[in-house]
Amino acid sequence: MASIAIVTDSIACITKEQTERYGIRIVPANILFNGQVYRDFLDISPAQAYEFLEKAPEFWKSSAASPEDYVKVYHELSEYVQSILVVTISSKLSMFYTSAQTAKEIIREKLSHIEIDVLDSGTAAAAEGLIALAAAQAAAEGRNFKEVIVTAKKVKERVGFVGLLETIRHVYRTGRIPRIASEIGSILPVKPILTSSSGAIHFSGAVSTKRSGIEIMLQIVKRHVGNSEIVHVAVMHADAFEEAEELKERIAKEFNCVELFITDFSPIMGYATGRGTLALAFYRGD
Repeated sequence: MASIAIVTDSIACITKEQTERYGIRIVPANILFNGQVYRDFLDISPAQAYEFLEKAPEFWKSSAASPEDYVKVYHELSEYVQSILVVTISSKLSMFYTSAQTAKEIIREKLSHIEIDVLDSGTAAAAEGLIALAAAQAAAEGRNFKEVIVTAKKVKERVGFVGLLETIRHVYRTGRIPRIASEIGSILPVKPILTSSSGAIHFSGAVSTKRSGIEIMLQIVKRHVGNSEIVHVAVMHADAFEEAEELKERIAKEFNCVELFITDFSPIMGYATGRGTLALAFYRGD
């Protein structure tokens, strides 16, 4: 019987194979489309979500999991584990962290024999996912709960994120720029570059071609990992698998990756970035 369970949300971009291999529990975001509610990652695939989004964005909405969703997960896991580590998307970006913490307080007395720790990843997408994966791998190696938490926090301090958008057209959905500015910008060959820091996603610049954008992304990774001999990298894509494969091959040649995989860019975030987005999550190993 496993003694430690790792829980994260569907925005973490962890693949189904990884969840099955390490027993990671995914708490899904909710996608509302045309009056129907879908549980992200469970009821709907990223490809289907992007199809809905392309088809009728005005009928596409999403919401974080509720405290009740986490309470249910805690109860189910308490039947076969003694400790639960929850890794959430940055609390500055979504309500997942608040829901997980509220649920912890709700079941504190009833599940007093279970130790629950909720970690705000301070980031999003596969950068969050790499933190959860590192914790799950540590648990699989037989580390105790304290050591698993320490591992997660170490990766949190190191992990980076950079994304390249196909167009600026959908960025108005973040509320950061007016819609008219996005529409005008989409006429021009402007491809924004995003990075993550201090718990939020920021615009770091823009390029005119995807090729130059990828070069900048790789430069950012190199600056971030320094002279580390080994690195962990996740390649994300928003319905652009072939481009993601090419980027993965490039990374494999230029970095010594002990962990390198392709995953879908969360459609919850893709709502504001659009199809064609490429992104990287990474951190230097010991």
